[in-house]
Amino acid sequence: MPPPAPDATGHVRLPPGAPVAMPAPPPAQAVPDPTVTTLAVLLIGPAGAGKTSVARHWAEHRRVPTAHISLDDVREWVRSGFANPQSGWNDNSEAQYRLARRTCGFAARNFLANGISCILDDAVFPDRPVVGLGGWKRHVGPGLLPVVLLPGLDIVLERNAERSGNRRLTDEEVARIHGRMAGWYGSGLPIIDNSQLDIPTTAHVLDEVLTRAIASPPNW
Repeated sequence: MPPPAPDATGHVRLPPGAPVAMPAPPPAQAVPDPTVTTLAVLLIGPAGAGKTSVARHWAEHRRVPTAHISLDDVREWVRSGFANPQSGWNDNSEAQYRLARRTCGFAARNFLANGISCILDDAVFPDRPVVGLGGWKRHVGPGLLPVVLLPGLDIVLERNAERSGNRRLTDEEVARIHGRMAGWYGSGLPIIDNSQLDIPTTAHVLDEVLTRAIASPPNW
């Protein structure tokens, strides 16, 4: 089947529901370079892990076009009737989360279809299918590369205290989320402890992790 024809703006029309495929395996002698490869990355972590800051920095400093898509930003597009999960997880907050995730997945596939990499960030829980990897895999595709950002509890508490509005959680909630995120250990997903790393260094470590993930994609 021939590729979709570009529209008047020069952009490729996205095939409905087409997921991003697994990255092509590199030649045996070549070392994969994530800085020039078109990638779809999912950065996972608790509130205060630095996901958004790291994802934004990583996207801004790549040598190829790259977009940053934040699940929380998309959820908060709902200005009237916003169902804040902090007020209690219910059918309405779950529906808005699913809608935001689907919207992020469509945006990611659209960017990728036009040769633009993307990095998404979300607090994905290892023990909760509703807020888990399955939905991301369904909406973006098996080529999505998940990486966990998990600093120590003292670090996330400190960073959370600097937040305001909907993004700031109670210390008890932060500790609960951080404890559940520890379930990613032993999952097979790459984990970065950025407790003692600044944002540029964490982004560099992310590139190193992605180099290994391209060569040997995680089984998830």
